[in-house]
Amino acid sequence: MKKTIFMVDDNVTNLAKVEEVLEKHFLVITLSSAAKMFTVLEKVIPDLILLDIDMPEMDGLEAMKFLKENSRTASIPVIFLTGLTDSDTEAYGIELGAADFITKPFSEPVLINRIRNHLQTIDIIRAQADKINELTAKLEKAGM
Repeated sequence: MKKTIFMVDDNVTNLAKVEEVLEKHFLVITLSSAAKMFTVLEKVIPDLILLDIDMPEMDGLEAMKFLKENSRTASIPVIFLTGLTDSDTEAYGIELGAADFITKPFSEPVLINRIRNHLQTIDIIRAQADKINELTAKLEKAGM
């Protein structure tokens, strides 16, 4: 089953380009604002979010704060995909909890591989957590 990726950007061209690049590998849901993202998040939890920073109403940095404050969405990896290239913005985004930072225009192979790497890391962590939980349950059952 394909992993679900949200692409949040107020630019229709950017949404279409990312969807074109990723749709062969992932289920891509494009959203034109952070507000729309939060509405869809009530029903669908993606495996990863690509989030633009420079958007009207609620920018990506503010949206990131809300994502990390909510227990349902806090563990979703977020990659900022943005035209902003200054190191202060990148550092702040990472400080807020972003998994990665990719600047536009992006390289298709870099985007695909970074997404895959983050998703594989999550799968490995979940598998290890499952093993730990299984071993803990066995030890508790054995009275240890």
